[in-house]
Amino acid sequence: MLRNALEPWHLAILLIVCLLVFGSKKLPDMARGVGKSLRILKAETRALRAEDPEPPKEKA
Repeated sequence: MLRNALEPWHLAILLIVCLLVFGSKKLPDMARGVGKSLRILKAETRALRAEDPEPPKEKA
């Protein structure tokens, strides 16, 4: 049923609907905002991974 769920014409319809709902002036601003948010999220996850020390090993 969901084998070909996302075809090119689905994306075209989605783009047209977004243009109608938000308008052509707001879409680039929204895309910039999403891009900035993703960059911040990526940087924060890298920082958290770098801060995590290795857990202490238990002595047997």
